[in-house]
Amino acid sequence: MAFFKKKILSVTSLSGLLLLTNSCGKEKTPYEKVLGSKPNIIFILADDLGYGDLGCYGQQIIKTPNIDKLAAEGQRFTQHYAGATVSAPSRNCLMTGQHNGHATIKSMEKPIKAEDITVAELLKKAGYSTAVIGKWGLGDIGTTGYANDQGFDYSFGYYDQIRAHNYYTDYLMENGEKYPLKNKVIYIDDSTHYANGIGNAAVEKVDYSNDIFTEKALDYIDKKGKDPFYLYMAYTIPHANNESWLIKQHGMEVPDLGIYADKEWPDVKKAGAAMISRLDSYVGQIMQKLKEKGLDNKTIIIFSSDNGPHAEGGWKPDFFNSNGGLRGFKRDLYEGGIRIPFIVRWPGKIRPGVSDHVSAFWDFMPTACELAGVTPPKTCDGISYLPVLMNQESKQGMHEYLYWEFYTDISRQAVRKDDWKAVKIGQGDPVIIHIELYDLSKDREEKNDLSDKYPELVKELSAIMNQYPRTK
Repeated sequence: MAFFKKKILSVTSLSGLLLLTNSCGKEKTPYEKVLGSKPNIIFILADDLGYGDLGCYGQQIIKTPNIDKLAAEGQRFTQHYAGATVSAPSRNCLMTGQHNGHATIKSMEKPIKAEDITVAELLKKAGYSTAVIGKWGLGDIGTTGYANDQGFDYSFGYYDQIRAHNYYTDYLMENGEKYPLKNKVIYIDDSTHYANGIGNAAVEKVDYSNDIFTEKALDYIDKKGKDPFYLYMAYTIPHANNESWLIKQHGMEVPDLGIYADKEWPDVKKAGAAMISRLDSYVGQIMQKLKEKGLDNKTIIIFSSDNGPHAEGGWKPDFFNSNGGLRGFKRDLYEGGIRIPFIVRWPGKIRPGVSDHVSAFWDFMPTACELAGVTPPKTCDGISYLPVLMNQESKQGMHEYLYWEFYTDISRQAVRKDDWKAVKIGQGDPVIIHIELYDLSKDREEKNDLSDKYPELVKELSAIMNQYPRTK
């Protein structure tokens, strides 16, 4: 599949294109097909859900009937990528339409900047009411990244990434105020370097946070009137509670094991599967609420995950083939760490099917802008995938390349251009750098490193990586 230099058309230029199209009697453009509709937009984001964790992506054991139905009634993308291989930078890309090289958050958690433009701000200007429910993770209250200062009319859930590890936390946040829960928790000592002691685990478990997220979402939809709304539904399932060691338990926290209780598996596997099926039930409840309200045909639902599957809290992705046979998982820049499930459903508008269009989180902003009739900012790196959704692939713009980075004690960068993927890894003192090259059209598992065979291509992709020097 060829990639072409991206072109972002403004609403004004698109309007001129419509006049030309109509005068020639040709097929309506993708933009014209949605012009003036301003659908409700619900983006449901899972946390650490792997490419292979859903039935519609090949999962054979864990049951996800509602999400599978969502896929059957919409477009299921097979080559969609997260913004990054861990949560905060990935969500930064989703919200600001910028890839890893330009976004504020690179690897470590910190707030996005006041001047960062979010998709919520743009949709709000277009007349949308906006809400984020679940895990925000791009800035706590009192920082420049606070959700209500970044375009959201309503916010509920975890503002902080680390607090979000605990499904039975002692409080959540609602529009900047504490929302107390009945759980009792213990915290890591304040002296630790780990997020200043906010990591915690529950010694008494009563209120399950993701159940409450769903209740809040259903209530939000129930109260909606004629004005369009944008609901960013950011669940924390199936992320592990990485502080579960405080209570000597595994990190896959769930109220019950559901249909997996009698399976002859380790408890952590039962719990992990139950978490994913519980997430599936939430999706089903949201879909049912839209139908009850008569909003089904007026709402576009997007379902995805923020990165690949984790190996934390006692969970191992190979037990259920969570990465779908791809190499690597969370914190890797191999396909298993960044290629994710991506489903888009809009009854009456989107023809059901499967798309191999290559796209990424930063493409959501321009897509949402086209749906709302507003222009994305010049800082946006994304390209709207609306033509694919409208079954007009011949009109679909393509990226020149996709870029990711992730820095810890090991530095990682990756570039995908056409079907070629380069992964750059640096570690040690002095730093030893190795660049691997893969042809994803023939080797999506990234088993066959072709860097020695194509040195000029390695040089070309390295030059792209070098445009984005390491920053904290």
